[in-house]
Amino acid sequence: MSNTKKIFVIAAAVGFASVGQAFAHAHLKASVPAADSSVQQAPSELDLTFTEALNLKFSGIKVTGPTKAEVKTGTASLMDGDTVLMVPVTDKLTPGTYTVDWHALSTDGHKTDGTYSFTVK
Repeated sequence: MSNTKKIFVIAAAVGFASVGQAFAHAHLKASVPAADSSVQQAPSELDLTFTEALNLKFSGIKVTGPTKAEVKTGTASLMDGDTVLMVPVTDKLTPGTYTVDWHALSTDGHKTDGTYSFTVK
């Protein structure tokens, strides 16, 4: 095998290994209310579904309302094989746009975070 082919094979192997590691993180797969959605009724809880099981101790959310004030939430819990982070909303949500800042630690030790919004009509 020529040196060029060897370099290509090694580069391809490294590339595939990197892609595999990227998929090993707990990414947000879905949420209720859904990201960028509008809901008629204010939710009593937020459900965030991830691609991997989470470590509850190091996963959570912060919700801010239309005035940028933090919304009070209850104690988070895990459901469905530890892939769904359920957080009760204890404040009354008035009409407006809410931002959810989340952070998650998968059980394999990878950290991820992100933000999404939803609107209460």
